[in-house]
Amino acid sequence: MTVAPIAEHTISGTVGGASALDRTGSPSHQHAGQGPLRRAPLPARYQASYTTRFVQQALEADPGRFHLLSGADVVPQVGTVVIARVSEVLNHKRVETPSSRKAILFEGALVMLAYGYRYAADQFLSEVPGSLAPCDLVAAGGLAGTVTAQHDRIDEPTRLEPIGVLADDSGPVNLGDFAPCTLTEVPAIGAPAEQIAAVLPDRPRVVAVLGTSMNSGKSTAMACLVNGLTAAGLHVNAGKATGTGAGNDPMLYIDGGAVSVRDFTDFGHPTTFRLDMAHVRALTVSLVDVLSQDDPDVIVVEIADGVYQGETAALLADPLFQSVVDGVLFAASDALGAAAGVDVLTGGGNRVLGVSGVLTSSPLATQEAREALDTRVEATFDLTRPEIAAGLLADA
Repeated sequence: MTVAPIAEHTISGTVGGASALDRTGSPSHQHAGQGPLRRAPLPARYQASYTTRFVQQALEADPGRFHLLSGADVVPQVGTVVIARVSEVLNHKRVETPSSRKAILFEGALVMLAYGYRYAADQFLSEVPGSLAPCDLVAAGGLAGTVTAQHDRIDEPTRLEPIGVLADDSGPVNLGDFAPCTLTEVPAIGAPAEQIAAVLPDRPRVVAVLGTSMNSGKSTAMACLVNGLTAAGLHVNAGKATGTGAGNDPMLYIDGGAVSVRDFTDFGHPTTFRLDMAHVRALTVSLVDVLSQDDPDVIVVEIADGVYQGETAALLADPLFQSVVDGVLFAASDALGAAAGVDVLTGGGNRVLGVSGVLTSSPLATQEAREALDTRVEATFDLTRPEIAAGLLADA
């Protein structure tokens, strides 16, 4: 297949010069998903994102290895790395850098993102587009996609004009090509109980943090638990097994006192939405395995979204998950959600150690939950108290 050159102006990193868009965001030529396959040098300036941080390290180490590809024959996949121009700033007004700084977005700026699906009940449902046509910034951590549904209370997504996917001589590159962590082999779905029980036999205790949905207080409760366990004199490692790539949560775990922190992006995934179940369960076990390497006393792992979200629901019902996780801290927004969530978890074979989250901001909701539940209900910031955190762990 012939690769045609492309004019330099279409990949310029400067806002003031000629570009693939005029300053109003209107296309000045065919978009990157049209025409013959074209190769171009990297722009002089662009903003890398959190999801692409390992790719950026490779770029800095060997910039001459990489170039951009565009044209009708380029079909993005999950994890494909793209450089795009911001054509209109709407919902997301910042992008998270590799160091998790929130960089302000300006129209005309270039950003390096990864394509991926997103499931966010309070924000967007999005898919990976079938071409390099204009698309959307669907997550501030650095995710490009096409929004198919959104919450009524948020703005339209920030608009992007891709200029090309990152490639080397082997073709388009993917986040997985630069991931520092690899998957641990695990028994197949439906494997005998003795094979399941033999997985990670020497692991430390593992606590999973789940919630009713987005914004139920999972990450804050988890960081407080990490802080309380650390204050109790324990070596705590922490990670996030599923969700959408963003540095906020890992940084929060570090702030809480976690010694080692990893998430699914370390395994090359921009998100885990629409991953097949075999991969999700292997990813969860692999995260625990990686976090076990420096012999911690306890590992705390966050599972994103709510108990009814597809991948989460399947994971909770899986015997391998239940074998590797000793207990669950459940975050809820109200007493009814807490009671329903605990019923779902225990009914599926998971051990609930306690309930916390947004509901504990309200003394009345907390009292309702305590009256409705047999399990302990702890205010989020009380989890920072070593005796409470250690007491919860003792039940695991």
